[in-house]
Parts: sequence; C-alpha cells; structure tokens
Amino acid sequence: MDPVTSGLDPTTPLETFANTTISTGGDSRLYNLNVFYNPGDIAWMITSTALVLLMIPGVGFFYSGLARRKSALSLLWLSVMATAVVSFQWFFWGYSLAFSHKAGKYIGALDNFGLMNVLGAPSVGSPRIPDLLFCVYQGMFAAITPPSSVALAVGAVAERGRMLPCIIYMFIWTTIIYDPIACWTWNPSGWVFKMGGLDFAGGTPVHIASGCAALGYSYMLGKRSGHGTQELNYRPHNVTHIVIGTVFLWVGWFGFNAGSALSANLRAIMAAVCTNLAACVGGITWCLVDYRLERKWSTVGFCSGVIAGLVAITPGSGYVPAWAAVVFGVCGGIACNYATKLKYFLRCDDALDIFAVHGVGGFIGNILTAFFASDYIAHLDGYSVIAGGWLNHHWIQLGYQLADSFTGGAYSFFGTCLILGALDFLGRYLPALRLRATEEEEAAGIDDVEIGEFAYDYVELTRELKVPDDDDDSHDDIVDEGVSLQGLQGSGAGMAITSHHEKNQASVDSSNQLAEWAHNH
Repeated sequence: MDPVTSGLDPTTPLETFANTTISTGGDSRLYNLNVFYNPGDIAWMITSTALVLLMIPGVGFFYSGLARRKSALSLLWLSVMATAVVSFQWFFWGYSLAFSHKAGKYIGALDNFGLMNVLGAPSVGSPRIPDLLFCVYQGMFAAITPPSSVALAVGAVAERGRMLPCIIYMFIWTTIIYDPIACWTWNPSGWVFKMGGLDFAGGTPVHIASGCAALGYSYMLGKRSGHGTQELNYRPHNVTHIVIGTVFLWVGWFGFNAGSALSANLRAIMAAVCTNLAACVGGITWCLVDYRLERKWSTVGFCSGVIAGLVAITPGSGYVPAWAAVVFGVCGGIACNYATKLKYFLRCDDALDIFAVHGVGGFIGNILTAFFASDYIAHLDGYSVIAGGWLNHHWIQLGYQLADSFTGGAYSFFGTCLILGALDFLGRYLPALRLRATEEEEAAGIDDVEIGEFAYDYVELTRELKVPDDDDDSHDDIVDEGVSLQGLQGSGAGMAITSHHEKNQASVDSSNQLAEWAHNH
C-alpha cells in the first residue's frame, strides 16, 4: 500500500468497474467477477489471511509463557476473544470506517456498514484484489492489533485486569483508535498516505498504536501488588509456551508482511526475505546483549529478539533491500532490549514489556524506513512508484515518518487513557465495569477469579494421588515418580517444579498442600 501509485496495468478491473457497478461492489448477475482477478493473487492473499490469523494464538502463547502460572490462561483467553470481538466490529462498521471508498483524511464513511456493497469491486488497497478479500485480510490486522493492544496490551492487563471491561475496551478501541489510524495510513484518502508516509505493513497502526495503548493501559490499571519487591522478581513460568508462540508469530509474519504486497509478485518475495532476515538477526542480537550481561544463552532473550526484529522490519519490509534488513534486526534487537528499562523511568508496570518491544520497535522501524526505502524495491510489484528515502536522496521522508509515528503514538496513548478512564468512571456505579481486580482477586489469580479454569489444573491432579498410610513406605515411590511438594512451594513466584526429584515425607496433608500451592500460583 503505497502513497504514490502509477503505471497500473490497463487490464486491471478498474476500467471495467469504473463508473458502472463499483458503488455496489460489482453485479455478479451481469459479470463473472472472478475473471477480473488473477487466481494466484487470490490464493496468495487467502493464504496470507490464514497466516496472520495464526499470529493471534501466537501472541497468547508468548505472553502466557512470560506471565505467572495463576494468570496464564487469561492471557490465552483474551487473545482468542479479541479475534471474535474485533471480527464482529470489523463486519459491523470497522472496515467501512477504515477503508470505505468515500473516506476523509482521518476516518471513513459508513457506506460499507455491515459490509454492504463489499463484494467483487477492486479494493482501495490494490486493484488486483477484490474488496471482499481485502476486507477479510485487513480484518486479521485489526484482530491482531487489539491482541496487540489487548493481547499485546494483554500484557498490560496481565495479572490484574478484569475480563469484561477489557472486552468492551477491545470494541471501543478498535473503533476510535485503530480504524482512524488505519484510514489515514493506508486509505488513499488518508492524510499520511497523501503526505507520502511509508508504512508497508503496520509500523504505526499495529505496533506503535498497540505499544502506546499498552503503556496507557498500564498507567490506568496501576501497578501490580508487590511491585518493586522480590514477589514480582519471577522467571517466566513456561518457556516452552514462549518458544511455541514465537514460532507461530514468525510463521504468521510472512503473511503479515509479504501479504501486504496484496498480490503474488517479486515485492512479496523481497518482503518475505527481509522479514526472515530481520527476525534472525534480531534474535541473535538480543541474545548477545543478554549474554554480555549474564553469561547465559537465554531462550527467552532470543525469542524476544526475534519479535523485536519482526516488529522493526514491519513498516519497511516492502520498501528496503535485503541487506538493510540486517540493520533493522540489529537496531531493533538492541533498542528494544534496552527499552525494557524504560518502564522504571516512566514509573509504570508494563508487566510484559509491550511498549518496549512494539512501541519502540515500531518507531525504530518507521525511522529506518526513511533512511533505507528504495524506489526500485517498491516497483518490484510492477506498478508502485515512490520517491524513496535517503538512499534516493529524498531527505524529507524522515520528517514524514516522524510526523506519522508521533501522531499515531500520541493519539493511541491519550485515546486509550480516555476510553479506560470513562470505563473506570462507570465502574463506580456498575461494578462489572471496574477495570482492576481487587487485591484478594489478584492474589488468587485472574484465571481462578475471572475464568474458573486453569492452564495447569493441579487441584484435579490431587484426586489421582494416593494417600498412603503412615506406616506404608510406598509413599517414597509416589514422591519419586511424581513431584516434590516442598519444591513446588519453595521454588518462588513464577517457578514451577523443582528440577531434581527429592524424597519428602508424604502425609495426609499432601493433597491440601498441593491444592494450596496451585491456588496461590
């Protein structure tokens, strides 16, 4: 999606639809609408849509693994719930507000309310794919962004935010924040698009917006109980979940970035190459920075670096040459790693460093795009023409990128604070809308209080454990083959099971101890 497009293939559907049935989405009774589009483009975009959908549980797994066990399931739940809520919002009026053909500089009209007249006419994103396909593809972007702001700001909700107000927030935030930013960035009528801002796949609408929203959510919720004490100095409860989430995101990002070419062409291939290269270099860079400080090859550090590299390359993936992706990965890995300390300076409890990785990473990506965007890369699709960045001596591009980044970030941050402030005010009169869990609920865990289910139901496990007689020595075997209750209780917040089998004296209280531990963690 480019601010300047020319040289369109005269065989595109635009000529057929112009001044005829474009306002009604094309009449399938008069035309076979399929013949106007390349089946390869259609197949690639449907595949890309599925790949982006895969990112949503990836976000959930990633942040679930980083959190403590007692709130792990709530983060997974919110990520998939965001898909449902935002998909309905997108059908209801979101797509129309972002991508209607009669949009203004800041937001679209309601011409396509309820997907009215969204059918086979060429989309505003590209004449090579129909409106309906562009709608479902961009709907996945909208869905990943509140998980970017709820499952990516799920990180802000982590361990202390209540579910119902978060669901309401998803719908409102997508309407008031995401849709306008998407409109002014990618709709040809938008002010950033017309100005000449370059954002191939969502540096501002997805990453800066979600990172700043997470920062605002963290401020509005306040700090977790025990913040600043050893209680919150815990390790991620499930590194395997973090790796699984990273793999889902890494694979899905090919649809996210390469799919933003909106057709199957050389530009999509270059975007895929840049995406993978930035991810690899970002992971290595973050890992090396951590090793320098701790002399450990951190799995979590590598996964975080991969995400940082992917975030950084997002706005530039369809504009920069492959060698520049190395710079994106290095800068993203270093900047986001050190940005994790910003929360102490800002005095907020961004539990999972969403602002550091997505807000800062998106900003770095936007700025680097101004330096390395090249006109010949954009033209790999055969029709897009841009002025380029500093490599093309287009110096003003940096100003465009800064204006886009700061405007989108500020709008998202303050808009998020206003939305949550209004919900919290209503929560004084309607307790169901209260944003934050009580201290007792927070101590018990959001999974228990809000969902009533657990990622790891150790309470159910106790029903299968034998309770031996006091004079029965067989309990030693049970403890050897099972888990160490003493290890479970004494391993500290966020730690799961001791790595060594220990022989402890089993008693009738074992089940109660295990149940109590599961409840508290």
